[in-house]
Amino acid sequence: MTTDNLNDIVEAIVAELREKTSFEIEASARHIHLDQPTIDALFGTGHQLTAKRPLSQPGQFVSEERLTLVGPNGKIANVAVLGPARKQSQVELSMTDARTLGVTPPLRESGHLDQTPGITLVSDQGKSVGIESGVIVAQRHVHMTPSDAKLYGVKNGDVVDVKTTGDRGLIFGNVVIRVSDRFATRMHVDFDEANACGLKKGMRGTIYKK
Repeated sequence: MTTDNLNDIVEAIVAELREKTSFEIEASARHIHLDQPTIDALFGTGHQLTAKRPLSQPGQFVSEERLTLVGPNGKIANVAVLGPARKQSQVELSMTDARTLGVTPPLRESGHLDQTPGITLVSDQGKSVGIESGVIVAQRHVHMTPSDAKLYGVKNGDVVDVKTTGDRGLIFGNVVIRVSDRFATRMHVDFDEANACGLKKGMRGTIYKK
């Protein structure tokens, strides 16, 4: 066996190990989750969100419906609404989005909405609804299957550091692990964070420190 052949074998083994112990990173654009009463007020009683394309998380989808966010200092149009409907409306922004709108949302896990600011939602038909709370900057997180959590040696609620690949690879701190058999294993960052690490399709992350 030549040195070149041995190097090829080693590289293949390393690549396989890296694939098994890392996960894909996705950019999560600004988006809105709606409860049914808010859907009714914006689009008509009994309206059901219309799926446009599926998301990586099972059962989740980008809908055909779009809304404009209106804050104290500005507005952002054509914001995606994700389905299906939730128990409580929630708006997820980047820090840059928050400054544009003039709101000061806290850094929170999804669904942790106590003492969060509200915002006005406006449909293409001109109907508007003001939600009293629910605006957050989502804490970076990894959706993880139970089997992958076991493989990586983590559990639901753990906070870890994640090292990214690529030319602008960096280490993200304070990444929350969220484990469920309803998830597919993916890390989610917002667009500010995606730009910081030069996120490209297929970029992967590895748990760097627990």
